[in-house]
Amino acid sequence: MVERDDKRSTLDRSGGLLGRRDWVYLLALLVPLFVYNLSLKASSVASIPGLSPTFDLLRSDLFFNLGYALFWVGLFAATRGGGPLRRVVVVLFHVVTMLLVIVTTFAHGYFQQTGTTLDYGVVALWLPKIREVVPVLASGAEPWVWALLFAALFYVALGPLLVTRAVERFARRRGGPERAQTGRPQVSFLAPLGLLLLAFGFGSLSLLIGARSTDNPAGASVSFVRDPFVNLVLTGAKVAIADEAVPDASDAEPDVEHPAANATLAETPQTEKRNVVLIQLESTRARSVTPYDEDIDTMPFLDELASSPGSLLAERAYTTVPHTSKASVSVNCGIEPHLVQPTTEANPDGIPVPCLAGLLAGQGYRTAFFQSSTKGFEDFEGLVKNFGYEEYYPVESMDTEGFEPTNYIGYEDDVMLEPSKDWLEENEDEPFLAKYLTGTGHDDYKCLSTRYGQEDFADEEPLNSYLNCLRYQDHFVKNLIDQYKELGLYDNTIFVIYGDHGEAFGEHRRFQHDDVMWEEGLKVPFLIHAPGWFENGEERVEGPSNHTDILPTVLEMLGYEIQDGEYPGYSLLRDPPEDRTLMFSCFHDKACSASLTGTEKYIYHYGNQPDELFDISEDPLEKNNLANERSREELDERRREILQWRSSVNAAY
Repeated sequence: MVERDDKRSTLDRSGGLLGRRDWVYLLALLVPLFVYNLSLKASSVASIPGLSPTFDLLRSDLFFNLGYALFWVGLFAATRGGGPLRRVVVVLFHVVTMLLVIVTTFAHGYFQQTGTTLDYGVVALWLPKIREVVPVLASGAEPWVWALLFAALFYVALGPLLVTRAVERFARRRGGPERAQTGRPQVSFLAPLGLLLLAFGFGSLSLLIGARSTDNPAGASVSFVRDPFVNLVLTGAKVAIADEAVPDASDAEPDVEHPAANATLAETPQTEKRNVVLIQLESTRARSVTPYDEDIDTMPFLDELASSPGSLLAERAYTTVPHTSKASVSVNCGIEPHLVQPTTEANPDGIPVPCLAGLLAGQGYRTAFFQSSTKGFEDFEGLVKNFGYEEYYPVESMDTEGFEPTNYIGYEDDVMLEPSKDWLEENEDEPFLAKYLTGTGHDDYKCLSTRYGQEDFADEEPLNSYLNCLRYQDHFVKNLIDQYKELGLYDNTIFVIYGDHGEAFGEHRRFQHDDVMWEEGLKVPFLIHAPGWFENGEERVEGPSNHTDILPTVLEMLGYEIQDGEYPGYSLLRDPPEDRTLMFSCFHDKACSASLTGTEKYIYHYGNQPDELFDISEDPLEKNNLANERSREELDERRREILQWRSSVNAAY
């Protein structure tokens, strides 16, 4: 027994801060972890055009990993000699490192998928809805991400033990004299303490390093330059401090009643109870549809409709927040949505004004909401109720046999046609409002094997699949309008067709829509088609408009007058004010906001990356940032206007 113990302790018999076995055990995990984290960060940096893995871009990661290594060396030294405390340290060593690997791997995969960094706000949004998020992660993440994560976690769990035993066996085979060692090795408490203080110093450097990134000519954001784990912790701390601190300038306004809180409708001599149909095109950006670009034939029917008598096209239409549920609030309720991350508008009493469905229901209209996605999608079950719709038909209520899934949330949009027909036949003798929310444009764009086949619009994926999804939506719009013609409802119906938000495919290093303040995320198609109206055809609204304009435009077309309240939008039956300024917000809280005055767009990134200013008339692709050519005072004023707008909108919620 004594001989076996002597052999087992071969690696332990050394003086100094730690025994040889401890050094082998620690380094077997810390060195691969260091290489793993730095390799993922270097890969992310290299994926951005114009950037290379320089020391400035990697120093936060270097300092954090050095600090992390010194921290555990210090703890191992402080508990040298074994015992229960050492076992607790070893367990924590593996558990915390697993957490670090998970964060780093997912942050890398999230950046590759979306072009944005993983912060606390995203995680906080995901965790309460983990059942909904898992399909998103499963469909969006590349297989190599899961394989990499599994391999890394396997090594973190067992690697150090296996390496240590392998080294021990190698040392025994080499033989050699055993050096005697008497008593437990003594290490001054100053050495572990010094290591822990050094670890704290390196960790502090990793926290502070991000501020320099605003000087980066390539525009790398502060959150990107930071180590992923550091960024997650700092953004979480920022939220916690903000919750306890005095509200900042953007949130300091007290709660107020919205000017439209008590709005009602009154008939006028011009009142004509025509049917109203809202067709919301999921993730549809203006630049990818035919009415806004004749060179791309994704939506020929919509283009034909736009140029036919009875149609009005808004040439510069925008969403308010590039997120489906938030955009739907603006469309259905005529106001800006709550500018916070969760869909609070789905909560009981979550919307501070009467919405279009409720207003028209009070005038004898029947109302129904159809969607080709699940009712859990972005809390639409609660939203539809708060919008005031009497009947709700999510995809769970429909027969999906024979229809292909087009993403992880729903099926081909044509699945709505049969339930729509049944409902229309039951309600054709009364005026009605019907809303159709398509889902086919939503990622992950499974539109190449549907009933309408596919076309080659682009060489790269997923852009080509996305454009084929827009082509499918065009077929759906045609099929739906044909249904209204067959049922004899077409001539007495106002069709409002619009995109809820755009989609980014790397134009500004983003591959998503939630946090895209450039034209690919904000500018959407917007068309009104009403037989008997706009008889000249090809009528256009040239000034800037947004989703809040839909409610007042529809009500004026119906001949109703709004009483006891005022909505912020403008009826597009006349040109909007020349000095109008549109405001926008990213979905994730304080990630970015923007304002558009005339043809100049200002984008504020809340200090995460440099401000941007573009003249869209001269630079429609937003490549030339003019911010450095303007005075600091001018940019500060634009920023103040955004913060005041954000404050006033949120005060009403």
